[in-house]
Amino acid sequence: MTNTHINLVGWALFIVSAIGFCIASIGNFWAMFGSVFFLLACLVFLIPFFRPDE
Repeated sequence: MTNTHINLVGWALFIVSAIGFCIASIGNFWAMFGSVFFLLACLVFLIPFFRPDE
């Protein structure tokens, strides 16, 4: 496996855990607030993997 594949697998696991945190925090505003921002941060860190190289 290349380093890129390992990084993608790691970020995919972070996305899955963020979705799990969102599901677990249903009914608690502040927990949901933090979970959603964690999910968004994970998605932002994935942007460089899908942008074409310059």
